Amino acid sequence: MLPSAVGLPSGSRVWLAAGVTDMRAGFNSLAAKVQTVLVRDPFCGHVFVFRGKRGSLVT
Repeated sequence: MLPSAVGLPSGSRVWLAAGVTDMRAGFNSLAAKVQTVLVRDPFCGHVFVFRGKRGSLVT
């Protein structure tokens, strides 16, 4: 049996990037986008979601 959904700490937010992201980018590149575009700390405990070109891949 699979465990139920993983809970997020209180006050956490989920940020969804509206544009297309090159999914070949590594974690450092995605963290830099969070810092420059969203002006947020990528290590603050929030969840940042990026969409691939076809829309079938999310990371």
